[in-house]
Amino acid sequence: MSRRKTTDIIAECVEQLLDHAVENISLPQEDVIYVRNLLLSRLKLEEPFDEPFKLDYDFQDSIARIVAYAVNKKIIDPGEELFFETEIFGMLTPPPSAITEQFDNVAADKSIEEACSWLFSLSKANNYIRMPDIKKNVKWTAENQRGNIQITINTAKPEKDAKQVLLESKTPTANYPRCALCPENVGFAGNLKRAARQTLRIIPVSLTDEPWYMQFSPYVYYDQHLIVFSQEHRPMELNLKSFERMAEFVYNTPHYFLGANAPLPIVGGSILSHDHYQGGSKVLPVFSAPARKHYQFSTLPDVKVSVVNWYNSVIRLESRNITQAVSAAGALLNVWSTYNAPEVDIISSSIDPVDGREKQHNTITPIARMNDRDICFDLILRNNRTDSKHPFGIFHPAEELHNIKKESIGLIEAMGLFILPGRLESETREIMKYLTGELRLDFAAIADEKNPLSKHLGMIMQLVNDYGSTLKPGEASDAVKNYINDTCEKILDTTAVFKNTPEGEAAFDDFMNLYTK
Repeated sequence: MSRRKTTDIIAECVEQLLDHAVENISLPQEDVIYVRNLLLSRLKLEEPFDEPFKLDYDFQDSIARIVAYAVNKKIIDPGEELFFETEIFGMLTPPPSAITEQFDNVAADKSIEEACSWLFSLSKANNYIRMPDIKKNVKWTAENQRGNIQITINTAKPEKDAKQVLLESKTPTANYPRCALCPENVGFAGNLKRAARQTLRIIPVSLTDEPWYMQFSPYVYYDQHLIVFSQEHRPMELNLKSFERMAEFVYNTPHYFLGANAPLPIVGGSILSHDHYQGGSKVLPVFSAPARKHYQFSTLPDVKVSVVNWYNSVIRLESRNITQAVSAAGALLNVWSTYNAPEVDIISSSIDPVDGREKQHNTITPIARMNDRDICFDLILRNNRTDSKHPFGIFHPAEELHNIKKESIGLIEAMGLFILPGRLESETREIMKYLTGELRLDFAAIADEKNPLSKHLGMIMQLVNDYGSTLKPGEASDAVKNYINDTCEKILDTTAVFKNTPEGEAAFDDFMNLYTK
């Protein structure tokens, strides 16, 4: 049998990707010739594959072959593989106008839920959501009487190495797109500081008569992880209109929840420069938490009010009357914004010693969803104040917990889903070796700041003290997971402004009586 030419193999891969795009990315058949010629030109192939192509292909294998060929033929440089892959799939994906039209058609002919599922499937099929990477994430559930906590070690979003950081530092800073959430990211080719987004497709939505968009997150922290963002690049905000937008969105898209990060550092998310919300399937742990105590408004009789039996301080509002529910959420924000209870460390604002301006500390992490015909707001009370004893935040994880999670505890973690850094996958594997005796214990060597495990010294000492160093591999894995479970529980407890103690619950009750009077 004669050996196939490399160009024939790659040309066949092109045909396989075109077939995949027609079947799964909504590429119209009448556009196939046009897109084929774009791909042949980019790959410097003189002619297409002229035989029947193999139908038992895996499109991920086809694109991997094409990318490797591009590197080998110096069409791209090493390190540009992901940019090139995204460019290829961008050619295979119909333009934004066609995607919006088809989304609207599916919503009109079937349902908004079907339309969202169609867009989500397309986003996986064009590798905007890179499922092979997502599947590598390590996930488990920590069971607890106060509510289960979901934990993910996020390897799909790798941390930057020193070489990448150096290259970025030498790359000129550009102002376009202004941030990762601006609509100008659609079709953007990417650079060392910004991801390529030729495969991104966004759907316009109107909220409170303003232009907004929705898209899926490429990292899928939970099922159908959605981002809803303002057309205008403006800072995160939380006010009555925020609750109105959330209510309008979930009313029109009732299979999704919609939540927002608090608009303050420490208790907010990673992007505070662009007003946005996050939503998706209603699978987050806090939604299953029951009420602990009920209250009744004197002025909003159609709203049921309760404190949720959860780690942090959550107030739940439920009503069939959306107007009253929004009013109740707005009233809570007004009362909480100026509420002070120094005896439990709650101070709503302070004067910045540097610029003399008032700094707001009290805020809310809000979540809205529909329960049948009732709207439900879960409103998590937050405070970002620091002091000399708590330089990272009075209601933020203390330094001894930072080896597991140091970043802001935003919306997703506050709802009971922990997204832990990808470094933990390799670090915990090494920690397990101390518990099985594969590695010799040398606490002085571990404590050396050059050792990547030095941040885990306290964790290793605790685990060895509790379990020894003769565990079987499975037992060592369970021990490390249990330690992480306990740490995540402590972190959630830390974020509670009213602690789950008799004193904290009494203070919470005093606040609720003030709020609902």
